[in-house]
Amino acid sequence: MFDTLSDAMPALTALKRAARADLSLLGYPGATWLSPAKTADGTLVDDVAIVGGGQSGIIIAAALLWDGISRVSIFDSAPAGSEGPWTTFARMEELRTPKTLVGSEFNVANLSIRRWFETRYGKAAWEALPRIPRTDWKAYLDWYAEVFGIAITSQTQIVDIAPDGDLIALTALSGGSTSRHFARAVILATGFDGAGGWRVPAFVSGNLPPSRYDHTNGPVDFARLNGRRVGILGHGASAFDNAIKALQAGAASVDLCFRRNKLPRSNPHRALETPAMMTNFAELSDVTRWRIARFFRQADQPPPVRSFETALSMPGFRLRPGTPWLSVEERNGAVAVRTPDGTLEFDHLLLATGLHVDLAARPELSTLAGRVALWGDRFTPPEGEEDVRLSRLPYLDQHFAFEPKDPADDAWVRRVFAFNSASAVSHGPHSTSISGHRHALPRLVRGVERRLLLDQEATILPALAAYAPQDLPVPDDFEAQLVNGSEVRHAVAGRVF
Repeated sequence: MFDTLSDAMPALTALKRAARADLSLLGYPGATWLSPAKTADGTLVDDVAIVGGGQSGIIIAAALLWDGISRVSIFDSAPAGSEGPWTTFARMEELRTPKTLVGSEFNVANLSIRRWFETRYGKAAWEALPRIPRTDWKAYLDWYAEVFGIAITSQTQIVDIAPDGDLIALTALSGGSTSRHFARAVILATGFDGAGGWRVPAFVSGNLPPSRYDHTNGPVDFARLNGRRVGILGHGASAFDNAIKALQAGAASVDLCFRRNKLPRSNPHRALETPAMMTNFAELSDVTRWRIARFFRQADQPPPVRSFETALSMPGFRLRPGTPWLSVEERNGAVAVRTPDGTLEFDHLLLATGLHVDLAARPELSTLAGRVALWGDRFTPPEGEEDVRLSRLPYLDQHFAFEPKDPADDAWVRRVFAFNSASAVSHGPHSTSISGHRHALPRLVRGVERRLLLDQEATILPALAAYAPQDLPVPDDFEAQLVNGSEVRHAVAGRVF
C-alpha cells in the first residue's frame, strides 16, 4: 500500500489514535493502587523494573500499566531501536510463529499485528502473507510501545540484582559509569540467552584463533566471507539463515554439517500451542514437565521452510547430514575439520550450537545465581532420564518467580521473575515466545501483582479506615435534621427533599 514505512506513518499514527481510543473505552490505564515507596534518601522506587526491552518487556509493561501499576521502568543494553534480536542476530526473513498465534493485542483489534500490517500494506497483503516478516515485526513492536507510551532506558546493562532492605537494588552500567535503581519487584525479560549465553564449543575455541570462527547468534562480518569456504555446525534456524547470508555475501561455498542422519520433519511445538496447555503448563507434575523438556531436547524442530528452501536453491550450498565434527585445527592456511567420513577444509567456521546454560554467566544474575533453586535441587528424574543441561535451569514457581535455595535467608529472590529461556522446564519450551504470550503472560502478571499486594498487606486496614471520598451528596448534619420522622425539606445538589 505504501512504498516505505515513512510514507505509512500518517496512517499508522491514525491507527495509534484509534488503538488508544479503544484502550480508553476498556478502562486503560487502571487506577493506581500501590502507595508510592521511597528509599531512605527520598528516591522514588519503581513498582516493577523490567530487564529487557524486547517484545516480552514491552508487552509485560503494557499489561502492568493496564492493571494500575504505574511506576514501571525498562532497561535494555542495546541502542534505542535495536531492542531484541530482530536487527542483530535474527537473520531470518520471516518469523517461525504462525501469524495468527500472537498475544500482544489484549483482544483489541486496532492494537493487533494484523491491523498494523493491513494499514501498512493493505488487506490483500495480509491474506497472502504466509508468516510475518522479521523487520515488520520489529516495526510493529516499536509502534506498539508508542501506543502505550512505554519508554525504554537504552544502552544500560544491568550488572547485578541484589536485596536492599525490603527492596531490590539493580546496579546499572551505562556510558562507563554505574548507578543504582530500586524496585519492589524485578522481571527478567532477557530472551533466548537469559539462562546463560551463546558459547562456542571448547574443541573449537581451544584450537582456533577467534578470527577463524563466529557464533551465529552474535555479530558476524559477512563481508569477510566473500570468496571463502564456510563450514557451519548445526541444523536449526540460525544455521540455515546464516548460510543464506554468507552465500549472499559472496561466500564461495557453505557446507552445513550436523550430527543427525535426518533433519526433523515436523515441529512438535505446534502440538503444545493449545489454550489449556499454554495456560496451565505449570500445573503439570514435575515428572511430566521434565519429560516434555527432554522430548524437545531429543526431537528438536526443523528449520523454517522458507529458510530451508532458500538455502537449498543457492549455488554453493551443501547439506551434510550425519557429519559431526570430531576435531578442528589450522592446517596449511585453512581450517581442517575431522569428521567420521574424512577431513573437510574451510576458511571460516560459523557455529550454530545454541545456548550454554549457566546462570552465573549472566552479569545481572551474579548475586542471584547461587541462591536460586535449580531443577537439579528439587527434582530427581527417573533412572535413565537424567539431563545435566536441564538440571541447571531454575525451578520457578507457578508465576515465573525464582524459588530460594535457603528460604530463611534469601526469600527476596521470590521478588525476581524469569520470563525468559530460564523458564523452559518450569513453564514449557515456548511460554515466553510470541505464541505463548496470550496465555503465559497473564500468569506472570498475576504473580507480580500478588507479590506486591502481599507486601503491603499491613497497610490494607489502615487505608480502609482512612478512605473518605463522599459518595452520598448530603451534609454531615443531614440526619440530625430529621426530627421524629417529621417532614424535612433540604436542598441537596440542587434538589429539594
